[in-house]
Amino acid sequence: MSNFVRKGSNTASQLVGQVQIHNITRAAISQHKRYSSSNVEINKYSKHITQPKSQGASQAMLYGTGLKPEDMSKAQVGISSVWYEGNPCNMHLLDLSAKVKEGVIKAGMVGYRFNTVGVSDGISMGTKGMSFSLQSRDLIADSIET
Repeated sequence: MSNFVRKGSNTASQLVGQVQIHNITRAAISQHKRYSSSNVEINKYSKHITQPKSQGASQAMLYGTGLKPEDMSKAQVGISSVWYEGNPCNMHLLDLSAKVKEGVIKAGMVGYRFNTVGVSDGISMGTKGMSFSLQSRDLIADSIET
């Protein structure tokens, strides 16, 4: 069983447990005419880099990350984490993103984890820094989406 609380932590409100990865079935999608199984292309974005011979340099970089030739036809999934050690609410998220990546790989895709800045309203509470809470959330969302 995976333990998400850092050793030595005595914070009772932190959850200890294992993340359950749920399989997603395509049955509901394939019932809709728009998403028939013949036109679902799960790598419709990554194929622009992984398929054309003209993208050899891009593909070489991907091979450098550990991809194999058979991975080049798989969808690539970005897995964002707002992990950092300065906040008990965020300190377990690196481990959680590893579990998400395991699930992505089990589903036959390629997972790439990346990090973004994390903030804590709890730390800034009662200070002038609290007035930046909403703006920092927008900044975090923007950094993930771009």
